[in-house]
Amino acid sequence: MEYTTDIKGNIYIMNMIFDTHSHYDDNAFDGDRETLLPHIFENGVYAVVNQGTDIGSSRFGIELAEKYDRVFAAVGLHPECLNEKSINDLEEIKRLAAHPKVAAIGEIGLDYHYDVPKDLQKQILTSQLEIAKELDMPVNIHDREAHGDMLEILKKYSPKGILHCFSGSVEMARDIVKLGMYIGIGGVVTFKNAVKIVEVVRNIPLERMVLETDCPYLAPVPFRGKRNNSSYIEYTARRISEIKGITIEKVLKTTKYNAQCIYNITAEL
Repeated sequence: MEYTTDIKGNIYIMNMIFDTHSHYDDNAFDGDRETLLPHIFENGVYAVVNQGTDIGSSRFGIELAEKYDRVFAAVGLHPECLNEKSINDLEEIKRLAAHPKVAAIGEIGLDYHYDVPKDLQKQILTSQLEIAKELDMPVNIHDREAHGDMLEILKKYSPKGILHCFSGSVEMARDIVKLGMYIGIGGVVTFKNAVKIVEVVRNIPLERMVLETDCPYLAPVPFRGKRNNSSYIEYTARRISEIKGITIEKVLKTTKYNAQCIYNITAEL
């Protein structure tokens, strides 16, 4: 088995970083995407799942997945990107989901921070949950300032998948775990002002967590405010290991296994 050293000289297993939520289609990567992706895969990253937010980004994610063995795609309509014509895009999402390297329906959800009609958001979310159920695929869920409605919908549909960039309470996290879903933990857990997510990590079993970047956003300390990438998950894993009093190796191995189970990606890449 291959080993490498981390930023502090500690040894952990290579190929243990599974980034369950990334946006390498973002314009922030236009200048160096083709050099960055091979680099991160040579430095501990096992796989990434690129999340779609609309038809264009979903197609781009598939193109990346076709080009790189370790990139997989999720296809979906993000609540921030919706308009009155979005209902017409659902059939295309379903068609794109049939691609062999599409691992999930995502990024889908509710976001009440933006001025997008709530009824429209709920309609498109539930339609995509139905697509996921029909195709027996996991989902990657976005939930911002909509915890009550989101929990109600998830309890109704009981999808398999991940609640990405979790921002709710410990009680909500426990409800999500009871549904059989997983909690996505990203760079926010390293922030000095992080309180709720630290308590969630402390109280939720590691067996129900996965790691993510949401790159190019939400880079962990010490890169906060800079462009994020999947290799920085090492810092998120280290913070989780400190909170839970376990080794970084255990964090990376367990969360990789969890992600592989969710996305049904078990090959030695």
